[in-house]
Amino acid sequence: MQERLQKIIARAGIASRRHAEQLISSGQVRVNGRVVTELGTKADLATDRVEAAGKVITASEKLVYLALNKPTEVVATMTDPEGRKTLRNSLRGFPPRVYPVGNLEYAASGIILLTNDGDLAAELLRNWEHIEQAYHVKVKGMLTLHDLAQLGKEAGVRMQTLRQPDSTRGRAANYWYEVRMRDTKKEQLRRVLFKAQHPVEKWIRIGLGPISVEGIPRGRYRELKTSELEALRKAASPVRKTKGPARSS
Repeated sequence: MQERLQKIIARAGIASRRHAEQLISSGQVRVNGRVVTELGTKADLATDRVEAAGKVITASEKLVYLALNKPTEVVATMTDPEGRKTLRNSLRGFPPRVYPVGNLEYAASGIILLTNDGDLAAELLRNWEHIEQAYHVKVKGMLTLHDLAQLGKEAGVRMQTLRQPDSTRGRAANYWYEVRMRDTKKEQLRRVLFKAQHPVEKWIRIGLGPISVEGIPRGRYRELKTSELEALRKAASPVRKTKGPARSS
């Protein structure tokens, strides 16, 4: 069956759908030995030889979905030109090629999704702003209940106090809070807290849509459960509100 080249490349785990389009446009894809640069080109793996970025795509790989607990000071990519640690360091011994969906900044830790399912990755990224994320955030100082309500409203997020690790020993000077938000609100929250003289000191992403970091040691990963994958697919395809019929005047 013929399919678009970018779909074939993404499903093979070589690149995301968007990156696959860039590979095609830049002349890094060949079909039966001929360079192809047109994005609408189709091929059939049963009869055609497809090469992308120097790799021959021979057959559809098993689709893999991983939840990884990224440590701090790790780049959320599979390679880094500066030689820093990447997600690949946590995947040693895992044979299928996967790549991260979305990003998690270098200084932050927590849950990140990796897959070789290009279709799902593209759908998730297309609807990223609709997927709720949960963080544990450490700020300078302590926020009152009034601060939580006021600053949360200003940033467009939901905030609540967490039990402080050192509070029983009287050493908690900088406090932790749980924040639930869309990814688009993260920088807004950072600005709001900085303006209120409670700058963010640490970020830990504990939840990404239906996926939780709970039970995954730092630097380790696990495969998603079927129920999590189904919930993730629903999160990737939010129900869009349709406009009703116009009222006649």
